[in-house]
Amino acid sequence: MKVLKFGGTSVGSVENIKKVIAILQQQSETSKIAVVVSAVGGITDKLIEAGELACNKNPDYVVKYNKIWSIHNEIIEELFKNIEDDETVLELQTELVENIGTKLNELRSLLNGIYLINELSPKTKDKLLSYGEYCSSTIISYILKALRIDAALKNTQELIITDSVFNNARVIFEQTNKNIKSYFKNQKQTITLLPGFVSKSTNGETTTLGRGGSDYTASIIAAAINAKEVQIWTDVSGMFTTNPKLVKQASPISELSYQEAIELSHFGAKVLYPPTVMPVLRKNIPIVIKNTMKPEAIGTKITSTKKSNGISPVTGISNIDGIALLTLQGNGMVGIPGFSKRLFETLAQEKINIILITQASSEHSICFGISESDAIRAKEAIDTVFEFEIALQRLEPILSETDLSIIAVVGDNMKSHQGISGKMFSTLGKNNVNIRAIAQGASERNISAVIHKNDVKKALNSLHEQFFEIKTKQLNLFITGVGNVGERLIQQINQQNAYLKKNFKINLRVVGLSNSRKMVVDEDGIDLKNWKSHLNNGETASLNEFFNHAKNLNLRNSVFIDITANTEVAYIYPKYLKESISVVACNKIACSGDIHYYNQLKELSRRYNASFLFETNVGAGLPIIDTLNHLVTSGDEINSIQAVLSGSLNFIFNNFNNNTSFFEIVKQAQAEGYTEPDPRIDLSGIDVARKILILARESGYQMELDDIESNYFLTEEAMKSNTVEAFFETLKQDEGYYQKLYEDAKSKEYQLKFVAEFANGKANVGLRQIPEGHPFYNLEGKDNIVMFYTKRYPEQPLIVKGAGAGADVTASGLFADIIRIANN
Repeated sequence: MKVLKFGGTSVGSVENIKKVIAILQQQSETSKIAVVVSAVGGITDKLIEAGELACNKNPDYVVKYNKIWSIHNEIIEELFKNIEDDETVLELQTELVENIGTKLNELRSLLNGIYLINELSPKTKDKLLSYGEYCSSTIISYILKALRIDAALKNTQELIITDSVFNNARVIFEQTNKNIKSYFKNQKQTITLLPGFVSKSTNGETTTLGRGGSDYTASIIAAAINAKEVQIWTDVSGMFTTNPKLVKQASPISELSYQEAIELSHFGAKVLYPPTVMPVLRKNIPIVIKNTMKPEAIGTKITSTKKSNGISPVTGISNIDGIALLTLQGNGMVGIPGFSKRLFETLAQEKINIILITQASSEHSICFGISESDAIRAKEAIDTVFEFEIALQRLEPILSETDLSIIAVVGDNMKSHQGISGKMFSTLGKNNVNIRAIAQGASERNISAVIHKNDVKKALNSLHEQFFEIKTKQLNLFITGVGNVGERLIQQINQQNAYLKKNFKINLRVVGLSNSRKMVVDEDGIDLKNWKSHLNNGETASLNEFFNHAKNLNLRNSVFIDITANTEVAYIYPKYLKESISVVACNKIACSGDIHYYNQLKELSRRYNASFLFETNVGAGLPIIDTLNHLVTSGDEINSIQAVLSGSLNFIFNNFNNNTSFFEIVKQAQAEGYTEPDPRIDLSGIDVARKILILARESGYQMELDDIESNYFLTEEAMKSNTVEAFFETLKQDEGYYQKLYEDAKSKEYQLKFVAEFANGKANVGLRQIPEGHPFYNLEGKDNIVMFYTKRYPEQPLIVKGAGAGADVTASGLFADIIRIANN
């Protein structure tokens, strides 16, 4: 014989009830079955609401009651609609309507009584809630009879006997088991319908087994009759590796041990009511969790032993919300016995359940987690019990923290694997998830941590990625500045994403996009094929609101990417880093601004374990900063740096001659995207000065931009121009001056290059005449070149050379920084 339990969602609609009936027909073909049903989905909540309204003298309880009445009657009407009418069916329908009507009239009288006496006691609440299960089981039993299916209805209150602790009664198993065995011994029908959740005290009063008690009912019956298995039919395909509502990659667990099921259900896996396991565990009866909407799905099987999944020693990750953490501490506790006894006795007397306990070996403090709803009552009771010690300052008043959650990593095989807790806590730390308390049993089957409730989603996703996704790492990108370079970066991400997933287990998702006018954020990732339309239809852009979106989403492995030249954007980096959101900057302002700000960003990056990368600040996509960092971290010392660092200036001077005007070449460089939109930034030399300053700082020198000696080649009128248009006019007017620069170099067979130099703690930039044979002489097009003279490369420098300007190579440099973060 099997015992099947169907939850509220499974009997929550006519369509679902039909699916339940199909399952019962199929399973009853091979054996007898006992079927435990919950109240129709949502009815239990409506009963509670109606009772509370009546208790509060709110006449709207009648509205709730009417809704309960109409839901049941509509279900009856719809179910009988599709059954071929005959005299028996009509009689059954009439009888059912009268039966349910009588029960609901009793319910109405009970609510009226609650309204009149203005009280809803635990005893009355149990009686109130019992109507939900009674109605659903009665309806299904009559439908089965109308379909000529051999079925009987048995009131569970005649079988399960409990004490008189209302709302969560304790089963008296000796009498209960005797009742169940006696009934089923003589039961002839193929299907027996039983209301779940409800029971009766030894005094004959209605009691309940707690919310979720229908699972427990099924388990109690199965254990009593030595059933072949218990099937828990619900709206999900088994227990999942973690909460699928918070982690999209969560997957069903095919097998669990009883102990794992207990741990997961205790720590928030709501598919299974925690006490359910105990009765069947003793008899070694399997529990199978199935999906009513997808009966073909394998589901989860819970037994005494299970096979390893071969992927991870961790079986599942669960969470409990609404936790308060209370701490009793003080020097007066050290070495004094009895404090724990008094503390826990106090909580027991208040009927407060302890979810988690941890105590420091110094005995200076005891920390425990309870339901947030019990926090105030617990604090008042404990402070009262320890009033004397608190008055003498031997103890501090109990400290209570709320808005917390517990996450738990569970698995039978964790004990035989080293480093599980290390992986768990390092993963949380990398994602800036602060741990308030930790608990781990000697069995090592469960490692629990208390965290802030806002970090739960990020924590579950991070841990699931670590333990279940075969090292696939997801990065969530927030990009501001989607002009020429930004557009190319998005194209590259869209183009390479499948390749990265397949070959490097990296999943890049663009979650936020912003330009100076509009911004769009989508937690599920923006469709990169239509990102422009999404952005155009987005909300008004705001730097602070864009940051707030990134902060509030609190996604794991988040990265902010700045592809602007905006000062305001550059000074928002600390906000991101403090939230452990990495920063990738194309913008040079932050790293070449005030030295204290540069150092602050470096420190924040270290403190909050968030990368701060800016490879494209120097040389676009060339690995110049990366190469320099490798030299320094490996112990090499920088003697000097010589470089051509402006792809735009190199392009200009490689193409400028006596057959073209300087104005025309600068215009061409601007049109082809080699210069900034404002070419004065490039031609003034300030951009190159910023770059050599960044290289000097990365070499370990504390320098400011004012320390860079600049030998500008522009005319005084060009330097003073207030607008781009005015600047271009000066280039036309001063063409003779620029031609003279060219002719002077040509006469010596030299090339004009704008060069940056750093040596002995000093740096300068300026236009130089480069002789033939020098490494800079044949530098083509928009190329950059950097020569590092170091302790290891004193005579023949380490040279990095290649394209140093252009949207594609700059975007590829940003892309490389993103991949560095993914590989970190």
